[in-house]
Amino acid sequence: MKVGYKHLGNYIRQVDERNRNMSIDKLLGVSITKQFIPSIANIIGTDLSNYKIVRTGQFAYGPVTSRNGEKISIAFLQEEDCIISSSYLVFEVIDKGVLNPEYLILWFSRPEFDRYARYRSHGSVREIFDWEELCQIELPVPTIEKQNEIVEAYRVVNDRIALKHKINDNLQQQAFSLYREAIAGYMKNAQLSDIADITMGTSPEGESLNTEEEGIVFYQGKTDFGFRFPTVRQYTTEPQRYAQEKDILMSVRAPVGTVNISTEKCAIGRGLAAIHPKDKKYSYLFYTMIELDFELNKFNDEGTVFGSITKDDLHALAIVDIDEEEKIAFEQKASIIDAAISSNELEIVALKNAASLLLSKITD
Repeated sequence: MKVGYKHLGNYIRQVDERNRNMSIDKLLGVSITKQFIPSIANIIGTDLSNYKIVRTGQFAYGPVTSRNGEKISIAFLQEEDCIISSSYLVFEVIDKGVLNPEYLILWFSRPEFDRYARYRSHGSVREIFDWEELCQIELPVPTIEKQNEIVEAYRVVNDRIALKHKINDNLQQQAFSLYREAIAGYMKNAQLSDIADITMGTSPEGESLNTEEEGIVFYQGKTDFGFRFPTVRQYTTEPQRYAQEKDILMSVRAPVGTVNISTEKCAIGRGLAAIHPKDKKYSYLFYTMIELDFELNKFNDEGTVFGSITKDDLHALAIVDIDEEEKIAFEQKASIIDAAISSNELEIVALKNAASLLLSKITD
Protein backbone atom coordinates (compact mmCIF):
# COMPACT_ATOMS: atom_id res chain seq x y z
CA MET A 1 0.00 0.00 0.00
CA LYS A 2 1.26 3.49 -0.86
CA VAL A 3 2.45 5.74 1.96
CA GLY A 4 -0.45 7.78 3.32
CA TYR A 5 -3.06 5.48 1.76
CA LYS A 6 -5.67 3.69 3.87
CA HIS A 7 -8.39 1.11 3.32
CA LEU A 8 -11.71 2.89 2.86
CA GLY A 9 -13.44 0.27 5.03
CA ASN A 10 -11.77 1.78 8.10
CA TYR A 11 -13.70 5.01 7.61
CA ILE A 12 -17.20 4.03 6.42
CA ARG A 13 -20.09 1.90 7.63
CA GLN A 14 -23.17 0.55 5.91
CA VAL A 15 -26.59 1.93 6.87
CA ASP A 16 -29.91 0.13 6.33
CA GLU A 17 -32.80 2.33 7.46
CA ARG A 18 -36.19 1.52 5.91
CA ASN A 19 -39.13 3.83 5.27
CA ARG A 20 -41.37 1.81 7.61
CA ASN A 21 -43.59 4.67 8.75
CA MET A 22 -43.82 6.13 5.22
CA SER A 23 -42.48 9.45 6.51
CA ILE A 24 -40.53 10.18 3.28
CA ASP A 25 -42.00 10.20 -0.22
CA LYS A 26 -39.13 11.86 -2.13
CA LEU A 27 -37.90 9.03 -4.38
CA LEU A 28 -34.53 9.46 -6.09
CA GLY A 29 -32.15 7.35 -8.11
CA VAL A 30 -28.36 7.38 -8.41
CA SER A 31 -26.71 8.45 -11.65
CA ILE A 32 -23.38 7.50 -13.21
CA THR A 33 -22.64 11.26 -13.08
CA LYS A 34 -22.24 10.79 -9.30
CA GLN A 35 -25.48 12.61 -8.49
CA PHE A 36 -28.87 11.81 -7.04
CA ILE A 37 -31.55 12.27 -9.70
CA PRO A 38 -35.37 12.08 -9.75
CA SER A 39 -36.51 8.49 -10.18
CA ILE A 40 -38.33 7.59 -13.40
CA ALA A 41 -39.89 4.51 -11.84
CA ASN A 42 -43.68 4.21 -11.87
CA ILE A 43 -44.55 3.96 -8.17
CA ILE A 44 -48.33 4.14 -8.46
CA GLY A 45 -49.64 1.50 -6.07
CA THR A 46 -46.11 0.65 -4.90
CA ASP A 47 -45.44 -0.02 -1.21
CA LEU A 48 -42.63 2.41 -0.34
CA SER A 49 -42.19 1.12 3.20
CA ASN A 50 -39.33 -1.20 2.24
CA TYR A 51 -37.41 1.49 0.36
CA LYS A 52 -34.15 2.63 1.95
CA ILE A 53 -33.79 6.05 3.53
CA VAL A 54 -30.78 8.17 2.65
CA ARG A 55 -30.12 10.94 5.14
CA THR A 56 -28.37 14.20 4.32
CA GLY A 57 -24.62 13.54 4.37
CA GLN A 58 -24.90 9.86 3.46
CA PHE A 59 -23.88 7.98 0.31
CA ALA A 60 -25.65 5.47 -1.91
CA TYR A 61 -24.34 3.31 -4.71
CA GLY A 62 -25.56 0.65 -7.09
CA PRO A 63 -23.43 -2.49 -6.79
CA VAL A 64 -24.56 -3.81 -10.20
CA THR A 65 -22.07 -2.41 -12.71
CA SER A 66 -22.72 -4.44 -15.88
CA ARG A 67 -25.43 -2.08 -17.19
CA ASN A 68 -23.56 1.18 -16.68
CA GLY A 69 -20.83 0.98 -19.29
CA GLU A 70 -17.60 2.08 -17.63
CA LYS A 71 -19.23 4.21 -14.90
CA ILE A 72 -20.28 3.45 -11.32
CA SER A 73 -23.52 4.85 -9.90
CA ILE A 74 -22.55 6.47 -6.61
CA ALA A 75 -23.58 9.77 -5.03
CA PHE A 76 -23.40 11.89 -1.87
CA LEU A 77 -26.67 13.41 -0.61
CA GLN A 78 -26.39 17.11 0.15
CA GLU A 79 -30.10 17.89 -0.04
CA GLU A 80 -33.01 16.80 2.14
CA ASP A 81 -33.55 13.17 3.11
CA CYS A 82 -34.88 10.86 0.40
CA ILE A 83 -35.72 7.23 -0.29
CA ILE A 84 -34.16 4.95 -2.88
CA SER A 85 -34.69 1.43 -4.16
CA SER A 86 -33.61 -1.34 -1.81
CA SER A 87 -31.21 -2.54 -4.53
CA TYR A 88 -28.85 0.31 -3.59
CA LEU A 89 -26.40 0.20 -0.69
CA VAL A 90 -26.35 3.16 1.68
CA PHE A 91 -23.32 4.10 3.76
CA GLU A 92 -21.84 6.97 5.74
CA VAL A 93 -18.50 8.25 6.98
CA ILE A 94 -17.91 7.15 10.58
CA ASP A 95 -15.94 10.20 11.73
CA LYS A 96 -16.25 13.38 9.65
CA GLY A 97 -13.41 14.89 11.65
CA VAL A 98 -11.06 12.36 10.05
CA LEU A 99 -12.56 11.92 6.56
CA ASN A 100 -14.54 14.72 4.91
CA PRO A 101 -17.47 13.14 2.99
CA GLU A 102 -17.15 15.80 0.29
CA TYR A 103 -13.50 14.84 -0.15
CA LEU A 104 -14.60 11.22 -0.50
CA ILE A 105 -17.12 11.96 -3.27
CA LEU A 106 -14.36 13.82 -5.12
CA TRP A 107 -12.30 10.64 -4.89
CA PHE A 108 -15.22 8.65 -6.28
CA SER A 109 -15.60 11.19 -9.11
CA ARG A 110 -12.19 10.39 -10.54
CA PRO A 111 -12.22 8.26 -13.73
CA GLU A 112 -9.61 6.03 -12.08
CA PHE A 113 -12.19 4.98 -9.49
CA ASP A 114 -14.66 3.96 -12.21
CA ARG A 115 -11.99 1.91 -13.95
CA TYR A 116 -10.94 0.25 -10.68
CA ALA A 117 -14.52 -0.59 -9.70
CA ARG A 118 -15.27 -2.09 -13.12
CA TYR A 119 -12.07 -4.13 -12.97
CA ARG A 120 -12.95 -5.44 -9.50
CA SER A 121 -16.56 -6.27 -10.41
CA HIS A 122 -17.39 -9.94 -10.66
CA GLY A 123 -20.25 -12.27 -11.58
CA SER A 124 -21.23 -14.46 -14.54
CA VAL A 125 -24.69 -13.02 -15.25
CA ARG A 126 -24.51 -9.62 -13.58
CA GLU A 127 -21.24 -8.01 -12.63
CA ILE A 128 -21.23 -6.75 -9.03
CA PHE A 129 -18.94 -4.34 -7.20
CA ASP A 130 -19.90 -5.44 -3.71
CA TRP A 131 -19.49 -3.84 -0.28
CA GLU A 132 -16.37 -5.86 0.54
CA GLU A 133 -14.66 -4.64 -2.62
CA LEU A 134 -15.64 -1.05 -1.83
CA CYS A 135 -14.12 -1.35 1.62
CA GLN A 136 -10.86 -2.67 0.16
CA ILE A 137 -10.29 0.50 -1.86
CA GLU A 138 -7.05 2.22 -0.96
CA LEU A 139 -7.18 6.01 -0.93
CA PRO A 140 -5.01 8.84 0.40
CA VAL A 141 -6.27 10.26 3.69
CA PRO A 142 -4.35 13.48 4.35
CA THR A 143 -5.06 15.73 7.32
CA ILE A 144 -8.62 17.00 7.57
CA GLU A 145 -7.27 20.50 6.96
CA LYS A 146 -5.75 19.38 3.64
CA GLN A 147 -8.98 17.60 2.68
CA ASN A 148 -10.96 20.75 3.42
CA GLU A 149 -8.60 22.81 1.24
CA ILE A 150 -9.11 20.45 -1.70
CA VAL A 151 -12.89 20.47 -1.23
CA GLU A 152 -13.02 24.26 -1.04
CA ALA A 153 -10.84 24.72 -4.13
CA TYR A 154 -13.07 22.34 -6.08
CA ARG A 155 -16.20 24.11 -4.85
CA VAL A 156 -14.89 27.50 -5.97
CA VAL A 157 -14.26 26.16 -9.49
CA ASN A 158 -17.66 24.45 -9.66
CA ASP A 159 -19.45 27.55 -8.38
CA ARG A 160 -17.76 29.55 -11.14
CA ILE A 161 -18.90 26.99 -13.72
CA ALA A 162 -22.47 27.16 -12.40
CA LEU A 163 -22.38 30.97 -12.55
CA LYS A 164 -21.19 30.93 -16.16
CA HIS A 165 -23.94 28.47 -17.09
CA LYS A 166 -26.53 30.75 -15.48
CA ILE A 167 -25.13 33.79 -17.30
CA ASN A 168 -25.28 31.93 -20.62
CA ASP A 169 -28.87 30.83 -19.97
CA ASN A 170 -29.80 34.47 -19.39
CA LEU A 171 -27.87 35.68 -22.43
CA GLN A 172 -29.55 33.15 -24.69
CA GLN A 173 -32.95 34.18 -23.36
CA GLN A 174 -32.09 37.82 -24.12
CA ALA A 175 -31.11 36.98 -27.70
CA PHE A 176 -34.21 34.84 -28.18
CA SER A 177 -36.37 37.72 -26.92
CA LEU A 178 -34.74 39.96 -29.53
CA TYR A 179 -35.58 37.33 -32.15
CA ARG A 180 -39.20 37.21 -31.03
CA GLU A 181 -39.36 41.02 -31.29
CA ALA A 182 -37.84 40.91 -34.77
CA ILE A 183 -40.40 38.45 -36.13
CA ALA A 184 -43.38 40.02 -34.36
CA GLY A 185 -46.08 40.93 -36.86
CA TYR A 186 -44.84 38.43 -39.45
CA MET A 187 -46.64 35.29 -40.51
CA LYS A 188 -44.69 32.20 -41.52
CA ASN A 189 -43.75 33.02 -45.09
CA ALA A 190 -40.96 30.66 -46.10
CA GLN A 191 -39.52 27.18 -45.72
CA LEU A 192 -36.28 26.34 -43.95
CA SER A 193 -34.71 25.35 -47.27
CA ASP A 194 -35.28 28.91 -48.53
CA ILE A 195 -32.72 30.32 -46.09
CA ALA A 196 -30.49 27.32 -45.38
CA ASP A 197 -28.57 24.51 -47.04
CA ILE A 198 -29.16 21.23 -45.24
CA THR A 199 -26.84 18.21 -45.14
CA MET A 200 -28.07 15.00 -43.56
CA GLY A 201 -25.34 13.04 -41.82
CA THR A 202 -24.27 9.50 -42.55
CA SER A 203 -22.01 7.30 -40.47
CA PRO A 204 -18.56 6.23 -41.67
CA GLU A 205 -17.29 2.67 -41.32
CA GLY A 206 -16.85 1.72 -37.68
CA GLU A 207 -13.23 0.74 -38.26
CA SER A 208 -12.42 4.35 -39.16
CA LEU A 209 -13.55 5.72 -35.79
CA ASN A 210 -10.86 6.43 -33.23
CA THR A 211 -9.93 8.56 -30.23
CA GLU A 212 -6.31 9.07 -31.28
CA GLU A 213 -7.06 12.26 -33.26
CA GLU A 214 -6.54 10.48 -36.58
CA GLY A 215 -8.54 12.08 -39.37
CA ILE A 216 -11.31 14.61 -38.78
CA VAL A 217 -13.56 15.30 -35.78
CA PHE A 218 -16.72 13.17 -35.92
CA TYR A 219 -20.04 13.83 -34.19
CA GLN A 220 -22.62 11.05 -34.14
CA GLY A 221 -25.59 12.66 -32.41
CA LYS A 222 -26.97 14.54 -29.43
CA THR A 223 -24.81 12.60 -26.98
CA ASP A 224 -21.93 14.81 -28.14
CA PHE A 225 -23.83 18.07 -27.47
CA GLY A 226 -23.15 20.68 -24.82
CA PHE A 227 -25.02 23.89 -24.01
CA ARG A 228 -23.97 25.56 -27.26
CA PHE A 229 -21.03 23.58 -28.65
CA PRO A 230 -20.37 19.82 -28.93
CA THR A 231 -17.61 17.95 -27.13
CA VAL A 232 -15.03 16.16 -29.23
CA ARG A 233 -15.03 12.44 -28.43
CA GLN A 234 -14.21 10.72 -31.71
CA TYR A 235 -12.44 11.11 -35.03
CA THR A 236 -12.83 9.36 -38.37
CA THR A 237 -10.42 8.70 -41.20
CA GLU A 238 -13.30 8.06 -43.62
CA PRO A 239 -15.71 11.04 -43.38
CA GLN A 240 -18.86 10.81 -45.49
CA ARG A 241 -20.78 14.04 -44.80
CA TYR A 242 -19.49 17.34 -43.42
CA ALA A 243 -20.56 20.33 -41.37
CA GLN A 244 -18.62 23.55 -41.73
CA GLU A 245 -17.44 25.85 -38.95
CA LYS A 246 -20.40 27.76 -37.40
CA ASP A 247 -22.98 25.46 -39.01
CA ILE A 248 -25.92 24.47 -36.86
CA LEU A 249 -25.86 20.81 -35.87
CA MET A 250 -29.36 19.46 -35.30
CA SER A 251 -30.34 16.11 -33.83
CA VAL A 252 -32.56 14.30 -36.37
CA ARG A 253 -33.12 11.19 -34.26
CA ALA A 254 -34.72 11.02 -30.85
CA PRO A 255 -34.74 13.58 -29.51
CA VAL A 256 -35.43 15.51 -32.72
CA GLY A 257 -34.65 19.22 -32.72
CA THR A 258 -31.84 19.75 -30.21
CA VAL A 259 -29.22 22.08 -31.68
CA ASN A 260 -25.55 22.92 -31.20
CA ILE A 261 -23.04 24.88 -33.26
CA SER A 262 -19.97 23.38 -34.91
CA THR A 263 -16.70 25.03 -33.92
CA GLU A 264 -14.79 23.58 -36.87
CA LYS A 265 -15.22 21.56 -40.04
CA CYS A 266 -16.28 18.10 -38.94
CA ALA A 267 -17.88 14.86 -40.08
CA ILE A 268 -21.44 14.13 -39.02
CA GLY A 269 -23.20 10.81 -38.44
CA ARG A 270 -26.74 9.76 -39.22
CA GLY A 271 -28.03 11.24 -35.97
CA LEU A 272 -27.31 14.79 -37.14
CA ALA A 273 -28.00 17.31 -39.86
CA ALA A 274 -25.80 20.31 -40.68
CA ILE A 275 -27.75 23.51 -41.39
CA HIS A 276 -25.89 26.33 -43.12
CA PRO A 277 -27.35 29.84 -43.63
CA LYS A 278 -27.35 30.86 -47.28
CA ASP A 279 -27.02 34.53 -46.34
CA LYS A 280 -24.41 33.98 -43.56
CA LYS A 281 -26.87 35.21 -40.91
CA TYR A 282 -25.81 32.59 -38.39
CA SER A 283 -27.52 34.05 -35.33
CA TYR A 284 -30.84 34.49 -37.12
CA LEU A 285 -30.78 30.88 -38.29
CA PHE A 286 -29.80 29.59 -34.85
CA TYR A 287 -32.71 31.29 -33.10
CA THR A 288 -35.03 30.26 -35.92
CA MET A 289 -34.15 26.65 -35.07
CA ILE A 290 -34.83 27.29 -31.38
CA GLU A 291 -38.19 28.82 -32.35
CA LEU A 292 -38.95 25.60 -34.25
CA ASP A 293 -38.42 23.45 -31.14
CA PHE A 294 -42.15 22.93 -30.49
CA GLU A 295 -42.78 21.98 -34.12
CA LEU A 296 -39.80 19.64 -34.20
CA ASN A 297 -40.83 17.95 -30.97
CA LYS A 298 -43.86 16.54 -32.77
CA PHE A 299 -41.52 14.23 -34.66
CA ASN A 300 -40.49 12.64 -31.37
CA ASP A 301 -44.01 11.28 -31.03
CA GLU A 302 -44.02 9.70 -34.47
CA GLY A 303 -42.63 6.34 -35.54
CA THR A 304 -42.84 2.98 -33.90
CA VAL A 305 -39.69 3.12 -31.78
CA PHE A 306 -37.63 6.29 -32.13
CA GLY A 307 -38.60 9.76 -33.25
CA SER A 308 -36.89 10.98 -36.41
CA ILE A 309 -37.21 13.55 -39.17
CA THR A 310 -36.49 13.14 -42.89
CA LYS A 311 -34.61 15.55 -45.11
CA ASP A 312 -37.84 16.43 -46.94
CA ASP A 313 -39.62 17.22 -43.66
CA LEU A 314 -36.70 19.35 -42.55
CA HIS A 315 -36.62 21.26 -45.83
CA ALA A 316 -40.36 21.92 -45.63
CA LEU A 317 -40.46 23.37 -42.11
CA ALA A 318 -42.39 26.63 -42.17
CA ILE A 319 -40.43 29.62 -40.85
CA VAL A 320 -40.48 33.40 -40.70
CA ASP A 321 -38.07 35.19 -43.05
CA ILE A 322 -38.03 38.90 -42.19
CA ASP A 323 -36.90 41.84 -44.32
CA GLU A 324 -33.18 42.08 -45.00
CA GLU A 325 -32.65 45.34 -43.12
CA GLU A 326 -34.44 44.01 -40.05
CA LYS A 327 -32.45 40.80 -40.24
CA ILE A 328 -29.18 42.72 -40.39
CA ALA A 329 -30.23 44.79 -37.37
CA PHE A 330 -31.07 41.65 -35.41
CA GLU A 331 -27.85 39.94 -36.46
CA GLN A 332 -25.76 42.86 -35.21
CA LYS A 333 -27.38 42.73 -31.77
CA ALA A 334 -27.57 38.97 -31.42
CA SER A 335 -24.04 38.32 -32.66
CA ILE A 336 -22.67 40.40 -29.77
CA ILE A 337 -24.62 38.29 -27.29
CA ASP A 338 -23.59 35.07 -29.03
CA ALA A 339 -19.94 36.14 -28.87
CA ALA A 340 -20.30 36.61 -25.10
CA ILE A 341 -21.85 33.14 -24.81
CA SER A 342 -18.94 31.68 -26.79
CA SER A 343 -16.44 33.38 -24.53
CA ASN A 344 -18.17 32.01 -21.44
CA GLU A 345 -18.27 28.53 -22.95
CA LEU A 346 -14.51 28.67 -23.50
CA GLU A 347 -14.05 29.67 -19.87
CA ILE A 348 -16.28 26.80 -18.77
CA VAL A 349 -14.07 24.36 -20.69
CA ALA A 350 -10.99 25.80 -18.98
CA LEU A 351 -12.69 25.60 -15.57
CA LYS A 352 -13.69 21.98 -16.16
CA ASN A 353 -10.09 21.20 -17.04
CA ALA A 354 -9.02 22.89 -13.80
CA ALA A 355 -11.55 20.79 -11.87
CA SER A 356 -10.21 17.62 -13.48
CA LEU A 357 -6.69 18.67 -12.54
CA LEU A 358 -7.77 19.14 -8.93
CA LEU A 359 -9.26 15.64 -8.91
CA SER A 360 -6.05 14.19 -10.31
CA LYS A 361 -4.02 15.88 -7.57
CA ILE A 362 -5.94 14.02 -4.85
CA THR A 363 -3.47 11.17 -5.36
CA ASP A 364 -0.46 13.43 -4.73
